[in-house]
Amino acid sequence: MATSQHPSSRGAAEAVGVLGASIALLAMFAALVGAGLSFRARDEARAAASTQIVTIDVELGDMYVSPSSVDVPGGAELVVRLVNHGSVPHDLKWNGTTGSDLLAPGSSAEVSLGVMTASGEAWCTVPGHKAAGMVLKVNVTSAAPPSGASAHDGGGVVSPSPETAAAVIDPQATPAATWAPYDARLAPAPGGEEHRLTMHATEKVIEVAPGVTQELWTFDDQVPGPTLRGKVGDIFTITLVNDGTLGHSIDLHASKVAWNDEMRTIQPGESLVYQFEAKHSGAFMYHCGTAPTLHHIGNGMFGVIIIDPPELAPVDHEFLLVQSEFYLGPEGRPGDLTKMIGEQWDAVVFNGYWNQYKFAPIRVEPDERVRVWVVDDGPSENSAFHIVGTIFDTVFKEGRYTLQPDETHGGSQVLDLQPAQGGFVEFSFDEAGLYPIVTHKFANVGKGALGLFQAGEIPAADAAG
Repeated sequence: MATSQHPSSRGAAEAVGVLGASIALLAMFAALVGAGLSFRARDEARAAASTQIVTIDVELGDMYVSPSSVDVPGGAELVVRLVNHGSVPHDLKWNGTTGSDLLAPGSSAEVSLGVMTASGEAWCTVPGHKAAGMVLKVNVTSAAPPSGASAHDGGGVVSPSPETAAAVIDPQATPAATWAPYDARLAPAPGGEEHRLTMHATEKVIEVAPGVTQELWTFDDQVPGPTLRGKVGDIFTITLVNDGTLGHSIDLHASKVAWNDEMRTIQPGESLVYQFEAKHSGAFMYHCGTAPTLHHIGNGMFGVIIIDPPELAPVDHEFLLVQSEFYLGPEGRPGDLTKMIGEQWDAVVFNGYWNQYKFAPIRVEPDERVRVWVVDDGPSENSAFHIVGTIFDTVFKEGRYTLQPDETHGGSQVLDLQPAQGGFVEFSFDEAGLYPIVTHKFANVGKGALGLFQAGEIPAADAAG
């Protein structure tokens, strides 16, 4: 016999049926989604598995990458097995961002530079090493960059931003009121036959012209570095401490020591002792010799060591003027090694600052006997040292006198020096006034190689001009 349901019971049953159907549909949808996700994961795994991996052996040295160029199929992952055969730490990074940590000399590593979608470059990111030639060119032989990729994505040339553009010197600018010139006065040789001192290699942002700064690499936070002075036969014992973040060294041209011993590169936190006997007189350059040496010298790591010739005559004043060049990088950054290689200097200066003795003339009196030691620390430009309004009656160049007062009344107008040469001139000023200090290679006078001697009192208007 058929039974009947109460209307409310029938509605409940229908609701249960609908709910069950909905649950079934949700379960089916979840299964489909799960299957879809599973399919997607499977496809991604298949895609990843199909990515070609290209592995190459790369040698890093001072200053090269070998091989310097490789061909890689588009879409392949490039893995490099690196070994550092250089004497200083190196790394290798794609676009300067992706790759290895710094590798100590003799160490090795295996790293991925990523999937190659367009031709580009990897390079050593230690300042100056890329410009010196530490570049690996990667030539992608097939496949185009993904849609929307920029030239930067593929390692192409990107226009410099204001942050990476080179600093520019304003020839009309003047130093701030707090600025002080490099003291050109030269102290006599200290007493004693042995000179012990400690010098610190550092990297420091320093003003090189009014309102223009560069990260200079220095000895004792100054450019030029401290001046050393002694006599023939003296012993110099110098401790070099590397307080910087790069490898540095020191090469004293007044010494006769093995290059691979005292002149070796030391890493941050290390120190070495450099001892030598001064066997010859002269005005000698010293500098950092770490590769690329051009970059370290061009970026400020130089100074002077003076070994007096016997029976050096007394004078009223002694000064030291060191000529050098600046190859400006971005504001507050190291100098541009590419410019250095191309001898494209932005400034030629005395004692590390644009026109500084024009802003702060060197004061003497008329008829006083003056000796100026001059060293051309370069790294690349020569010097024709000249003082407008006087004549040199004594010239000492590269260890010997070329002119001294005698019955011929001979005079010299220029002390000509190539990079790393040095000497001194002696003279006096016959009357009160201003006497310009220049290199007579006049193309460089307008690039910062200008100063003034002030002999005696002069009108304020003249001094201001």
